[in-house]
Amino acid sequence: MKRNLAALLILGIFCFLSCGERETKLFNGKNLDGWAFHLAPDSDVPATDVFGVKDGVITISGQPFGYMITEESYDDYKLHLEWRWPGEPSNSGIFLHAEPIDAVWPRCAEVNLMNGRAGDMIASGGSAFEELEEGRFLRSTVDSAEKPAGEWNTAEIVCKGNLIQAYVNGVLMNEAHFDRSEGPIGLQSEGGPLEIRNVYLTPLKD
Repeated sequence: MKRNLAALLILGIFCFLSCGERETKLFNGKNLDGWAFHLAPDSDVPATDVFGVKDGVITISGQPFGYMITEESYDDYKLHLEWRWPGEPSNSGIFLHAEPIDAVWPRCAEVNLMNGRAGDMIASGGSAFEELEEGRFLRSTVDSAEKPAGEWNTAEIVCKGNLIQAYVNGVLMNEAHFDRSEGPIGLQSEGGPLEIRNVYLTPLKD
């Protein structure tokens, strides 16, 4: 019995270390190293006034419009992040497979975080979803899984090839095939104050 318990303990430690090594933290909890910043061309507000870190949490002012984007490009992963509205619920989004262009928004697939519409998908900057014959918006047909303002929500987004699946608080809200399968990840400023924490991805490849 003791041998079995010891073996299980060793296996558990091995699995814990292996899983930890597979995760890539996109936010270190201290600063925004590894991210670049883009604001509307007509804005004269410093990016540091829009994007910051406080008490281990990313803070996004929501105004002016813009986004922060990873300096690295990624493919075939599961992205995890948690967000909440510290005040009045507003609008924001997560950019996937982004390709910055000369405009306030990049060419990307957006998973919406807009209050009441979290999990909708948007084809931004002239991009497209295979499931959309026209327009840019792919609305979720599932009832909102969001929590009230002030409470933390969890977003899990699986990107496998050009398939994107968006989960909000464990509920599959939407899935679609995008016209790109890799690129940087972005977080949007478009509305009111937003807080984000625990941003990491897990590769789907061995």
